[in-house]
Amino acid sequence: MPKLSILVIEDDPLARKVMEKQLGKHSVDFAADKASAKAKLETGRHDLCFIDLELGDGEEASGLEMIPLAVSQGTYAVVMSGHDSEKFVERAYALGCNDFYAKGNEEANVGHILDRFMGRREKSGSDLFTQRFVTEDPATRAVITDALKYASSDLPIIILGPSGTGKTSLAKIIHDHSGRTGEFVAINCSAYTEDLLEAELFGYRKGAFTGAGDSRKGKLLAADHGTLFLDEIGSMSLKMQTKLLKAIEEKSFYPLGSDKPEKSQFRIISATLEDLQGLIKAGKLRFDFFQRIHGLTVQLAPLAQRKCDVFPLLSFFTRGGKRLNFTAAAKERLSRHAWPGNVRELKKFVDLLVAGHEGSVTPEAVARLLADAVASDGGGAFASEEQYRFALKNGLDASVDRMTDEIVRRCLDENNGKKTKVLADLKISTRLLYASLKRPEIS
Repeated sequence: MPKLSILVIEDDPLARKVMEKQLGKHSVDFAADKASAKAKLETGRHDLCFIDLELGDGEEASGLEMIPLAVSQGTYAVVMSGHDSEKFVERAYALGCNDFYAKGNEEANVGHILDRFMGRREKSGSDLFTQRFVTEDPATRAVITDALKYASSDLPIIILGPSGTGKTSLAKIIHDHSGRTGEFVAINCSAYTEDLLEAELFGYRKGAFTGAGDSRKGKLLAADHGTLFLDEIGSMSLKMQTKLLKAIEEKSFYPLGSDKPEKSQFRIISATLEDLQGLIKAGKLRFDFFQRIHGLTVQLAPLAQRKCDVFPLLSFFTRGGKRLNFTAAAKERLSRHAWPGNVRELKKFVDLLVAGHEGSVTPEAVARLLADAVASDGGGAFASEEQYRFALKNGLDASVDRMTDEIVRRCLDENNGKKTKVLADLKISTRLLYASLKRPEIS
């Protein structure tokens, strides 16, 4: 068993000695009260955390509030208590703990817990947040950890988030943790017309339509006993929703040009950057179809809300390649960037940087290459799909304000906060500049 980093929250000195003996092969840290436990948990550096529920006397001394804090850091939370009543067990699991045992037989209990933890780690992959979905953001780690609890079920999952946040990557990770024997099959619904999407999903027989020279297996059949990932689900037509709804309900369908049904035990994961409830109200999304694809909802935050991930992602994208050195000013410039294209924009920035830059990176180079990365991603278009949807939901005035604020803040960043330079470059009035800066940032 590899050496683990373990935190034990226990106020009883004798109990701490017992735990130290049982965990002697590992790196063990102790906390005797809630204040020190909270400080140590917030570092997010522990694999497991053993939590004593009775920290001193009285309700205020309860260790219950340590459970969600540990879980939010991606730590395997184990509750140890002198009471094993249904009330205590139920409350501990409701708060998100991963394991529970009654004190008294630590030699056997601790060993079993470590075995269960290692089994779970081998199944989930200890490199999940350093290789598969790179993030140090506690909230994002908690969201993904929670989603993986449902990976082995047949429950449909919807992943929400702006373009470029990693929705496809997360869908693939969920599939890989599902234990399903079939393939992960992805399709972007917005990339096809209605007729082409139907042919792609259901497949067709030779001669079913002009150009169908051979029979072709559709995505539904390809995803048998696997996962069908429907990206940009909000762009699917009502007619196509009706046909797919029936296939989901019956797990069978007819390929185009065939009178013989095909069967497929596929699991649905879908994704969109759009407001699904807004689509339902606008009559663009059937409620019964929504009910079939909606089970667990996973919300991925934009990179602007988890800037702690910028430099870990930079390191990940440059691993095994050219070693780059960012000056202090360049790092500060990167930290202030809004990342409208999210992780996809960051990846394109790194590609540009590695392909044509020297080892030492200046703030001027950062500003120039960030502009190129946004432009190559279509971010320079006046009305992207996301901007258009925002305008429909919030009104054109709010959309114009949002675009103005993004341009003003970016220009301010690129000019190191010099307002006079911003006024000159954008040819705007002082009143407009300060009105923009007073408005809160809109996500």
